[in-house]
Amino acid sequence: MKVLIATEKPFAATAVQGIREVIEAAGYELALLEKYTQKSELLEAVSDADALIVRSDKVDAEVLDAAKNLKIVVRAGAGFDNLDLEAATAHNVVAMNTPGQNSNAVAELVMGMLVYAVRNFYNGKSGSELMGKRLGILAFGNVGRNVARIAKGFGMEVSAYDAYCPAQAIEEAGVHAVANQEELFATCDIVSLHIPATAETRKSINAALVGSMKPGAILVNTARKEVIDEEGLMKIMEERADIKYVTDIMPDADAAFAEKFPGRYFSTPKKMGAQTAEANANAGIAAAKQIVGYLKDGITKFQLNR
Repeated sequence: MKVLIATEKPFAATAVQGIREVIEAAGYELALLEKYTQKSELLEAVSDADALIVRSDKVDAEVLDAAKNLKIVVRAGAGFDNLDLEAATAHNVVAMNTPGQNSNAVAELVMGMLVYAVRNFYNGKSGSELMGKRLGILAFGNVGRNVARIAKGFGMEVSAYDAYCPAQAIEEAGVHAVANQEELFATCDIVSLHIPATAETRKSINAALVGSMKPGAILVNTARKEVIDEEGLMKIMEERADIKYVTDIMPDADAAFAEKFPGRYFSTPKKMGAQTAEANANAGIAAAKQIVGYLKDGITKFQLNR
């Protein structure tokens, strides 16, 4: 069996070594395609692969057509919008992700950006503290739970809403469950987004929601760019000079946000949530273990397509 790691943005060397140890211990061959620049390189590399590990690399019908032997593809990370699940099903390929492996890294980034924001981006002027502020978490999955854990260490009050997580489960985690996302925005000083980009959520974070937040509100987005209604957010930030927006996903209108809202807007140059050595290794090694588990024992715990 041949397992291919295809990563335009490579794993760290230590992560690759950890993946190699898992794959070779199972008696499989590991192949690498790193820093490729043309899709044709990926198409050629997958032609004889039985399993595929990717990061943000797109696995669409064309890739699956080329991968005649492919049985499983694993996205090393939680988000999986780069995998065409319908095409995978049509090609009898199991698609998986590795939820939870990057969660602490993303959660720590959220809190780091919040400290940066409440201290006025370290401009030397007096800021405020996170202690006593109410943090709203939109979606209470692995990342949301880690954000809640760390926020409570800062002395913050924490609320959450998740359409797919029972309120009882949120309360059992020591977090106040609210009835809907409108209540979350209206009652919190800060809202942290952890929702996926779906037909339902795209552009759902709009002027009305953000405009309902308390004075001095901060919106932090480490989820997906597509969930923000950029035009609506820009409009409400123009109307309310007290709102700040921080994100690790550069908006399409980054230049306009930076020009219009100096001292109130910050974006990292690229998505940074999972960019730690620990998360990098955790996600890659988890992907390798899931491949071995599926190929040897048919384990489908993290299968995304059915």
